[in-house]
Amino acid sequence: MSRISKQKRNQLILVALVTLLVVAGLWFSLIRYQQDNLVSLAAKTQKSRITFSQIQDTIKNSREIEASLNALSNRLAEQEGDMASGDLYKSMINIIKSFKAPYRVDIPEFHSGGDAVPVNLLPKFPYKQVTLGISGTAYYYDLGRFVADFENQFPSSRISNLELVPASASGPEEKLSFRMDIISLVKPGVARPAITP
Repeated sequence: MSRISKQKRNQLILVALVTLLVVAGLWFSLIRYQQDNLVSLAAKTQKSRITFSQIQDTIKNSREIEASLNALSNRLAEQEGDMASGDLYKSMINIIKSFKAPYRVDIPEFHSGGDAVPVNLLPKFPYKQVTLGISGTAYYYDLGRFVADFENQFPSSRISNLELVPASASGPEEKLSFRMDIISLVKPGVARPAITP
């Protein structure tokens, strides 16, 4: 084997070092930069997949939420059907007259409580309320059934200021004279002032 001269050996080492420096320069300038970009792109892709998954879940849940909202809107509309509307005084009298038919309760007097006013029980409540005073006579048991059934059938109304006094002192079954206020919520958007007769 022949020996390489010292000058050729130095040139070969120099070429190897320059090649190594060029490869290292390419690695750190191009390949490393591209690898960092790939890692960043993978992170962005993962974040986009998570966001896409959340959007799909929201779309899937929106159908359920919409169905729930429709059911609640229908229930609210049904409950608002029992609320006073239009001529509030006449509307409430008609509701009470039709409701009292099966009960042995005599209600000859109705007293208007005035116009619809904001609800005083809850602040910032979206409904207004109207009050109608009624008075009449009934036996204790019949009046109790009337009051209980009225409040159960009309959840948007309540009875307050109930006053009971004996109507007369004759007989074993005494009739009672009563007076009460019926406070009812007013269907929004359709309320007109009560017209008193």
